[in-house]
Amino acid sequence: MSKPDEHPPENSKRPKLDSFEVKIGDENLNFRTVEIDDPKPTGRQILKAAGAHPVEEFIASVLLPDGTLEDLRLDELYDLRDRGVEKVIVIRSDRSFRFLIDGKDQEWGKPMISGLALKRLVGVNPATHDVYQEVRGGDDILIRDTDLVDLSKPGVEKFFTAIAQTTEGLTALPPRDVAYLEGRGLKYQIVQEGAQRAVILHAFPLPAGKFDAAEVDVLIQLPPGYPDCAPDMFYCLPWLKLMPACTEPRATEARLQFCGQVWQRWSRHNNEWRPGVDGLHTMVKRVERAFEAA
Repeated sequence: MSKPDEHPPENSKRPKLDSFEVKIGDENLNFRTVEIDDPKPTGRQILKAAGAHPVEEFIASVLLPDGTLEDLRLDELYDLRDRGVEKVIVIRSDRSFRFLIDGKDQEWGKPMISGLALKRLVGVNPATHDVYQEVRGGDDILIRDTDLVDLSKPGVEKFFTAIAQTTEGLTALPPRDVAYLEGRGLKYQIVQEGAQRAVILHAFPLPAGKFDAAEVDVLIQLPPGYPDCAPDMFYCLPWLKLMPACTEPRATEARLQFCGQVWQRWSRHNNEWRPGVDGLHTMVKRVERAFEAA
């Protein structure tokens, strides 16, 4: 009687193929996970794994860690190794539409995009952030989560996200301004009275020994169309006097009634505003120079 084989046939056990997870997102950036055995699939393979049929009618775009989108051609290889779980947005379309959000260039596979999709695209919390459509020379438009924006119109649409404010009315600052103020460690508050929006810089430091206070609140009114349109003057509270004479600085005699307080107006005008370049970072420098030169 023959003994049973101590070793199974060579082909009775096959090594399990490695699989790679890919998160597939729809036009609202709702993601589901699929597995692909090939470590370097083509765009066509990813679309098939996502259930897209026929694949020629779909666009696959890789969502990169910085929030930008990179189109993946049907026959283009995409290496899934050492990347973690990739996110790929799959949308049925025969063309893509370009737009800018928070300064980043994006391509989208449909002519319409929702406010919720815009927020998710840049990774902000939809519950705590708003998204606005920039209007050059006019008031920026709030895009609610369920609102749709037409990307097929002539020109490139521009959007920005900002922390939603609920205590003083619906207001927002462009992301670059928020990053600058927080990077400087400046305490700020966004306020609104009627149609006028403003930012208050709290406990703004003053040059040592120059005024009758060590710090001051600075009010900067933001005109409609900001940041394409320039803020003009700024305002202080408490009212400042120069030491040791205890005299008012030049061109600070006028007052402004705003949000229940009377502010000291510093008439320091700006005629060299550069849309797309200047912002609160340059306005704060103007304030600092005004204090130094007073």
